Amino acid sequence: MKNRRKFIQLSAIFGAGAMLPLQFCSSPKSESQEGTEAMLGSADGTLTDFGLQLYSVKENMAEDARATISAISKFGYTQIEGFDSGKGIFWGMSNKEFKSFTEDLGLDFIASHCNTFENLEKLAEEAGEIGMKYLINPYIGAQKSIDEYKKMAEAFNKQGEICKRNGLRFAYHNHGYTFTELEGQVPQDVLIENTDPDLVDFEMDTYWVTTAGYDPESYIKKYPGRFTLGHVKDKSGDLPFEEANGSTIIGNGIMDFKSILRTGKDNGMEYFIVEQERFEGTNPMEAAEKNAAYMKSFVF
Repeated sequence: MKNRRKFIQLSAIFGAGAMLPLQFCSSPKSESQEGTEAMLGSADGTLTDFGLQLYSVKENMAEDARATISAISKFGYTQIEGFDSGKGIFWGMSNKEFKSFTEDLGLDFIASHCNTFENLEKLAEEAGEIGMKYLINPYIGAQKSIDEYKKMAEAFNKQGEICKRNGLRFAYHNHGYTFTELEGQVPQDVLIENTDPDLVDFEMDTYWVTTAGYDPESYIKKYPGRFTLGHVKDKSGDLPFEEANGSTIIGNGIMDFKSILRTGKDNGMEYFIVEQERFEGTNPMEAAEKNAAYMKSFVF
């Protein structure tokens, strides 16, 4: 694992770019390539739609959710992904009020992290009613055995059924613990292989996959179509590789997003959500604005 981790780290360092547009070499396009390019955005392969996980600005959200989201809408984001606050995923508003508020700002409230083990029927109904695409379980904690992960997969299937009945999808967001081998198996594999693709999707946190010593691209290719959402979160090269809290402004770290996002798009990833949790030398709102600038200038 150490050699593998070192290889991934070095590959990422040499492959990472600064905050400049990145391009592939040009070549004749097939019909399928043109179709993929259209989904990516304009003819030059830019990302026209990308989002922000609101947890990145959680302190600002707690202080004034409306003002925070209004400011975010001016940075260039077209989508937002929420999280379950003390005021719920709609921040004290009704589902329709929140939808109207964000829509008027030009933002699509595509998904939210939430506790999918409580009141899911009601939440799925409210989310489906306003056209949300996903409810996402963000954390289950490290389980003690592979059998427990299999039971968790069964629970995900049932939660996926509830979401499907209400016109949206269920997904699970990984942390590093599902990439820690247990009983000779990788729990992330167990969760993917024991869930129904018709009911359960996955949101890849590329930062946590890398920090755990694995290659995001290899996992995306291993399970095409299962990672339909991705967290775009860069990893600082100035901290120990194993550091858990080591995110940085996108483009300043070691993650090769040119390659990761291209691989994601080619294998069923539809939503690209910015997230940052460490803000040395800046503040969350400034970081959110800089991250949006990077995503707008990004070229495949």
